[in-house]
Amino acid sequence: MSKLYLVPTPIGNLEDITLRAIRVLKEVDFILAEDTRTSGKLLKHFEIETPMHSHHMHNEHKSVEGIVKRIQAGETCAVISDAGTPAISDPGFLVTRACVANNIAVECLPGATAFVPALVNSGLPNDKFVFEGFLPVKKGRQTRLQLLAEESRTMIFYESPHKLVKTLGNFVEYFGADRQVSVSRELTKMFEETIRGTATEVLVHYTSKPPKGEIVVVVEGKK
Repeated sequence: MSKLYLVPTPIGNLEDITLRAIRVLKEVDFILAEDTRTSGKLLKHFEIETPMHSHHMHNEHKSVEGIVKRIQAGETCAVISDAGTPAISDPGFLVTRACVANNIAVECLPGATAFVPALVNSGLPNDKFVFEGFLPVKKGRQTRLQLLAEESRTMIFYESPHKLVKTLGNFVEYFGADRQVSVSRELTKMFEETIRGTATEVLVHYTSKPPKGEIVVVVEGKK
C-alpha cells in the first residue's frame, strides 16, 4: 500500500538506528534525503540500495507535488534527515502536510532525536517543557526572548556552535544571570559532553572554550 514513512536516523552513533528503520528503508520504493552525501554513508553502512533523492529546505516547496503524485500512483516513500527525526527543525513537514491533505497514509517511526536525551540528562524539570528549536537570527529575536522570559516550563533550543555564546548572553540578559542552563554537545558521539550551571557560568565556560558540533540548550523556566 502506498504510504509516506518518516524515518529517524542516528544523531551520531550508528548503533542507535532501529531494526525497523533499516527494514523500512530497504523496502520502500524511494528515499528522500536532506543531504544525499551524508545519508549515502548511512545507507552504504547498512547495505541499503533503495534509490535516494535530494529533499532539503531549498527545493522541498518545488518537489512536494511530484512526490505526492508518485505516492498516489502506488509507490512508498521514506523521508530521512541528516540526523534525528525528520521535520523536527529539518525538512519533512511540507511533504507530510501534503500527504495528509491528500488522504495518503503517513507513518512516523520512533527513534533518535537530539532534544529528548538533552532534556532528560539536564537535571531540569521535564514533566512540562516547550521545544523552541532555533531562535530567530535577527527579526523577531528580541520579541521572542521577551515572551520566553515569562515561560514557566523548561525550554529547549537548538543552536549552532558559532552562535552559542551570543545566545547564552541573550539568556543572561532576558532570563537572568542565575537561570539554570544545560548545554549538551555532540550527543551519542565520541566527544559528547553536557555543561550545566547558571546562565552566567555556562556563558563564561563557552566564552573561554569555543564549542564545536551539534548543540542542544535546555533552560529552566521562570519560577
